Amino acid sequence: MTVLLVEDDASIALVITAALEAEGFRVTHCDSIAERDRLIAGQRFAALVTDVMLTDGDGIETIGTVRAAAPDMPIIILSAQNTLDTAVRASDTGAFEYFPKPFDIDELARTVRQAVGSTSRGGETEEDAPVAGLPLVGRSAPMQAVYRMITRVLRNDLTVLVLGESGTGKELVAEAIHQLGHRKDGPFVAVNTAAIPAELIESELFGHEKGAFTGAVARHIGKFEQANGGTLFLDEIGDMPMQAQTRLLRALQSGSVRRVGGREEIKVNVRIVAATNRDLEPMIAAGTFREDLFYRLNVVPITLPPLRERADDIPALARHFLQLAAGEGLPRHQLSDEASDLLSRQPWRGNVRELRNFIYRLALLAREDAIDAESVASLLQQAARSDGEGGGALDLAGAVVEWLAANRPAPGTVYDAALAAFERPLFIEALRETQGNQLRAAQLLGINRNTLRKRLSDLAIDPAEVHRLG
Repeated sequence: MTVLLVEDDASIALVITAALEAEGFRVTHCDSIAERDRLIAGQRFAALVTDVMLTDGDGIETIGTVRAAAPDMPIIILSAQNTLDTAVRASDTGAFEYFPKPFDIDELARTVRQAVGSTSRGGETEEDAPVAGLPLVGRSAPMQAVYRMITRVLRNDLTVLVLGESGTGKELVAEAIHQLGHRKDGPFVAVNTAAIPAELIESELFGHEKGAFTGAVARHIGKFEQANGGTLFLDEIGDMPMQAQTRLLRALQSGSVRRVGGREEIKVNVRIVAATNRDLEPMIAAGTFREDLFYRLNVVPITLPPLRERADDIPALARHFLQLAAGEGLPRHQLSDEASDLLSRQPWRGNVRELRNFIYRLALLAREDAIDAESVASLLQQAARSDGEGGGALDLAGAVVEWLAANRPAPGTVYDAALAAFERPLFIEALRETQGNQLRAAQLLGINRNTLRKRLSDLAIDPAEVHRLG
């Protein structure tokens, strides 16, 4: 089901969109009465959420046009003009609900769900099916500041430098900038610059011609060309070798690349988003990061808060990860309020990544559909013991016992079933550990790269998706 959102404040629109998509709605957003009327004339919407003061007029005064085109569509009105007159005018339109700004985003999302339910026409069609929401999860004050910064770069191509501790979700910020911006129809290409050896950086980023060097048996298109017309995300930029920094700077300054072994300068039109967990200014002073590259990248800095500074978001993140885990074949669970409170009190030094990994283990091991605080506390204790012992043998043995008790495979199938259950998370963790680099993952596991590729295909594991979520 699709909701039409008419809101000319981009940051408010972003937050409302995230909340409604978390409820399972598609959201079509516009910022004017004229665009609203055009959309309603050509498409059926489950509900309308509209601001009052818009760029080209008063949203309440023109509700009659909406009623004529879609008489049964519920309307929810938002307004910063928090006066009795505005409330009365909203009521006179027959609006389902009126929200003065600022409003509770959760209450708005629930109200839209109720409004749609009150006019439900039956089952959803394929067109109405829920779609995945925005990549970022969280409505805390620190994340609202991040959202505001994101909205300021959506309609331009300014270079963005995303800063934050490991595991805070820097690539998700890059994805949000791409998905919500004017380049959303172009490619999004992510590359871990620290994982590329200095001698291969030019080939990986800029491509090479056939015969350019030993092993170059065919032309290779580099990441810059792959991202042409879209967004190139340069992750771990603070760990990039100095020689590679020089080559990257040259490409950023010229807006063009030359493939290794080629003569042609190829113009590229890409939006650059870079990220690092390092403090670059001390590195500049120490001579390990180029100052001119820093200024080229640090046009718009966006700092992601660590999870300890946004503990209010932990319950929502935990529920989100439980849904993702269920989508990957793990048992479906719900989290009790007490369990959420316990999770919110943990330090999560590995930030969102650590929380996600914990929730995945919890989804695997929990026996009941509803996860309570006791289950969370038990797994936290196991993890603490494992960390203190410098290994996880006891935890792994316990996991095997838990898995056998929960799944009860048929006699004669236990070995194959257990191996299959163990193999998938093992490969996923190897890819996460190596930032999606299949060669390094194969070396870590001690298997042939071709074997890894075949097993990833057999198990329907997408290395790019694993790296994105990691």
